[in-house]
Amino acid sequence: MEIIRDEISLLHAKLNMSPAVVILGPRQVGKTTLAIQAAKRLNKDYLYLDMESGQDLAKLGDDPESFFEFYQDKLVIIDEIQAFPILFSRLRSIIDRVRRNGRFLLLGSASPNLVHGVSESLAGRISYLDLHPLKLNEISPNFSMLFHWHRGGFPRAFLAENDTIFSDWMDSYIRTYIQTDLSTLFGINLNPSITNKLWYMLAHLHGGMANIQDLSRSVGVTAPVINRYIDFLEGAFLIYKLQPWFNNAGKRLVKAPKIYIKDSGILHSLLAIKTLDSLQVNPIVGASWEGYVIEQIMYHADTSLQFYFYRTHTGTEIDLVVVKGGKPIAAIEIKYSNVPSPSKGFYIGINDLGTKQNFIITPSSETFPQKNALVCSLGDFVKTYLPTL
Repeated sequence: MEIIRDEISLLHAKLNMSPAVVILGPRQVGKTTLAIQAAKRLNKDYLYLDMESGQDLAKLGDDPESFFEFYQDKLVIIDEIQAFPILFSRLRSIIDRVRRNGRFLLLGSASPNLVHGVSESLAGRISYLDLHPLKLNEISPNFSMLFHWHRGGFPRAFLAENDTIFSDWMDSYIRTYIQTDLSTLFGINLNPSITNKLWYMLAHLHGGMANIQDLSRSVGVTAPVINRYIDFLEGAFLIYKLQPWFNNAGKRLVKAPKIYIKDSGILHSLLAIKTLDSLQVNPIVGASWEGYVIEQIMYHADTSLQFYFYRTHTGTEIDLVVVKGGKPIAAIEIKYSNVPSPSKGFYIGINDLGTKQNFIITPSSETFPQKNALVCSLGDFVKTYLPTL
């Protein structure tokens, strides 16, 4: 089954406006599929190169400028661009020599800011597109939200024939990242034992504020090493940090970020949660649901919105604060219950922030007002209310 990604229209627009476009996202998220779909829909002849293939690297040789000049009439798709970082500096002169939009489509599985050797500025020549795992509106109505929550959004895992195949694929994906991929992406030698322990610990802390000193003691390394490994996991798009909102000088606010595993399917595999039924009775269910809701909101949101959480040292907390133009515009409480009972701290937080639009998001409840907030399902929020913010 082929799932058409929402990003394909945006990719078309970027290719028409920029000489080069970089699609960034974790391995196996569908970057290559999206790139080829875009080329075919634009009726462009394309050349595909994989920078982790010795054969394709040999084609470039010591003179990639001449190679690309020969193929200047094609859309050149270069996969795993971080494996050949020097190409970023070469692209500057290549693009300037033949300045035409839609020449290069670069696919990367690591943040360029963390890849050794990527320092060349391509401002004005390159555009970026983040590709996330499959979103809720991309799988609806063919699949249920709960199925999507359990399996996450990596296409091959999500579309697996049964839970056993899903689990086997995810286990292999995680093991490969631990043993080789993370080191390969950044061109450094990371210790698989540290990566393994830290990733599994972060899964158990999902949605919480990681204490770096506690993690360093548990793993047996220094705090700077833990921070470095967390940076690489984040740079590989495997975890993300939700920063706190602290523009309230009169409150004692928590200023440490929350850490989430980026994909719910990876989270459940790290925690050995093999089925949706077992997820429902696992102690992580609330934190997992919270992370899934935050992911889906972020993935569907307009780029003008930023997201934070809010927490004071006295217990006032808001799961997600939506900020636009530097001002909080909405507060969101996330509950894994269709009959939610928000804490007093949520309403205190609303008063602190002065937000006018406030929501309590559930799996599948009907929409109804509750005090000065609106209770609604995740599906309704993404479809009806998020676009209005």
